[in-house]
Amino acid sequence: MLNTADILETISMIREENLDIRTITMGISLLDCATDDPKRLCDKIYDKITKKAEKLVVTGENIEKEYGIPIINKRVSVTPISLVGGELSPEDYLNVAKALDRAAETLGINFIGGFGALVHKGMTRKDENLLSIIPEALAETNLVCSSVNVATTKAGINMDAVAKMGSIIKRAAYLTRDQGSIGCAKFVVFANVPEDNPFMAGAFHGVGEGEAVVSVGVSGPGVVASAIKRAGDCNFSELADIIKKTAFKITRVGQMVAYEASRRLDVPFGIVDLSLAPTPAIGDSVAHILEEMGLEQCGAHGTTAALALLNDAVKKGGVMASSHVGGLSGAFIPVSEDAGMIDAVASGSLSIEKLEAMTAVCSVGLDMIVIPGDTPEAVICGIIADEISIGVANTKTTAVRVIPAYGKKVGESVNFGGLLGHAPVIKLNECSPERFIARGGRIPAPIHSLKN
Repeated sequence: MLNTADILETISMIREENLDIRTITMGISLLDCATDDPKRLCDKIYDKITKKAEKLVVTGENIEKEYGIPIINKRVSVTPISLVGGELSPEDYLNVAKALDRAAETLGINFIGGFGALVHKGMTRKDENLLSIIPEALAETNLVCSSVNVATTKAGINMDAVAKMGSIIKRAAYLTRDQGSIGCAKFVVFANVPEDNPFMAGAFHGVGEGEAVVSVGVSGPGVVASAIKRAGDCNFSELADIIKKTAFKITRVGQMVAYEASRRLDVPFGIVDLSLAPTPAIGDSVAHILEEMGLEQCGAHGTTAALALLNDAVKKGGVMASSHVGGLSGAFIPVSEDAGMIDAVASGSLSIEKLEAMTAVCSVGLDMIVIPGDTPEAVICGIIADEISIGVANTKTTAVRVIPAYGKKVGESVNFGGLLGHAPVIKLNECSPERFIARGGRIPAPIHSLKN
């Protein structure tokens, strides 16, 4: 039975606390588009995406109007492109990226994800060809996002793949240097990548998924922060309970929108990703949640403990609210997209080392961090290797999305605009890991991976 107080509370969350549906993402399988003719492949990919997702945007807009719930993004994810088609050259893959971009523009969506590869145990020639053209694909398209999975807990870390990531990121930064090196904001390196993630830049349609699915990503950092503020100086058990109850309410909104979108689009419901995804807007920050818990500023000693409590409580509350929770689901800490994180980095309270520690207990990893443009490739590879090892050792998803802003140094800042926000250039340890990265091969899987 509908409760008037619950309805009014949800309205307040939307109007005053920045509650929104961050994305409706349709995942589409492209496995049946496979062909040895590169031009025919591009045509089949374009045709399938534009047909399957033809009504995605208008459906999202109609739900938004009818229910009064903001739906910020409408997106598409596709099968990792390295798995589609025959033996393609780098130039062929670039044309596929452009076909994806044309499809996204035709649909009117925000981003399309899936231009990537799964290379956690090894690389085929197709994988290598695709990896070699990622910088150009990101530079010559507007809406295409790319991701590469370089490790799993079961397989260990493919350090040969990690070694390639530094050059990909540096070249993408150079090719998009006139736009603040924004190409790197559309590229993410994963360990234990989920196959049903609706958030960009890491979304793709997993090989275990059906023909098409609709998934929803919810967001509500402002709602959680307000609930904690109203609770005052309660103890940690009470605090966790408050966060769980709030996450439940947020996720129920996402569940409703997901079911409604699924029904109208006649596409199966996939998952609700209950991640707390911040924005640069004031009052929509994960860092501010941590500060509301009692930290003077995000990055202070105690930050990791506060984030661990938050992430655990969000998951527990969200799981009770939906029968299909997936994706990343937790608290995001993307620096450029979080007003509190931006302030903390600018003041010196939050370092990249502290961010890395925080990723051990939250969703994803080092996200939307701007680093000096002259950072060597080996240092970027070292950052990736460190973060990926946290995911492998802890059997969790971790990722890296760093932006070596061309021509920028520590103390300067880069403004990407929109939801990507802006960020100060963070200081890095300049000691080189080049000899370590050059060893190549595979870091073996941890002993606890042997669970069969």
